[in-house]
Amino acid sequence: MRAEFPDFRLGNVLATSFTGTLSERRGNPVERIPTPQRLVDWLAVSGLAVDSCTAAQLDRARELRESIHAAATAAAIGNALPASAVQVINDCSVQGRAAAILTPEGKRRWRLSSASCVEDALSVIAADAISILAGERDGKLALCASPTCQAAFFDTSQSRTRKWCDMNTCGNRQKKARFNANQRKNSGSVK
Repeated sequence: MRAEFPDFRLGNVLATSFTGTLSERRGNPVERIPTPQRLVDWLAVSGLAVDSCTAAQLDRARELRESIHAAATAAAIGNALPASAVQVINDCSVQGRAAAILTPEGKRRWRLSSASCVEDALSVIAADAISILAGERDGKLALCASPTCQAAFFDTSQSRTRKWCDMNTCGNRQKKARFNANQRKNSGSVK
């Protein structure tokens, strides 16, 4: 019987969605791609379908994920990008074979070759990270306000003041905690 895995937390930005495959980084970490097949599954739902993945490719994917997270975190707090993270992102970017195509709706989509492999998909993720880190897209990198999460996300809200990586998880958890604290405080003062 197949083990149950946590749901993927998909966002609108490929690179930061990829970093979200490890969540609750400062609490009890939740690994959403624990096996090579799970990475294949994530790539498929992200529009980057590949046939298979080895343990070494999964390790490389996790190395890219952590490099993107380190670089995005540094950018979000105004620090210099870590040289080792930049190197991994650049290496992954140049190792793949993928082409950008324009859909009839005017959107960019990535097409991997028929013999595509994990490295091709990782190159697309790395290229997406480069476009964000280089400031080529409208938005800003930020860190989730949840003390246990601290996920990097790309804020495209009009005011650029979004606080949570995902309102349905971290934001809702914080709102619920605040509500419960207020309930306890109010019930303690009513006699």
